[in-house]
Amino acid sequence: MFQVKNIMTKDVFTLNHNESLSAAKDLMDLARIRHIPIVDNEGKFTGLLTHRDILAATISELAGIDRETQDEIESGIPIREIMQTDVVTVTADLSLKEAARLLLEEKYGCLPVICEDKLCGIITEADFLRLTIDLMDAVEPED
Repeated sequence: MFQVKNIMTKDVFTLNHNESLSAAKDLMDLARIRHIPIVDNEGKFTGLLTHRDILAATISELAGIDRETQDEIESGIPIREIMQTDVVTVTADLSLKEAARLLLEEKYGCLPVICEDKLCGIITEADFLRLTIDLMDAVEPED
């Protein structure tokens, strides 16, 4: 049986809940990611920050505030004020079928993976797309 641990991303970009909105925006831009698990100093999962959360908390350019002022405001907003804390998590031994069902039916973009009370990975829609490509490569005849 294929399990979450077989395709999850193990090297996960994380932030601490005391980090700022500005730091989260920078990390998402630099790493080209849409989900940031939030952990405490011991690596325990405490919440999730998504691209959508950041968009909701960011001041619109239509507000007419200059970039420098906007950056200053965002650097003063701690992640803990905008992160999601009621997040569904999974274990590494959950079947891929069940993880896929959760993502699809609940319309989640990711599932943080918890091992012994600590974040050990994340499984996203992109992980399933990579698996699909790999499976198609395996069954398609070579040209």
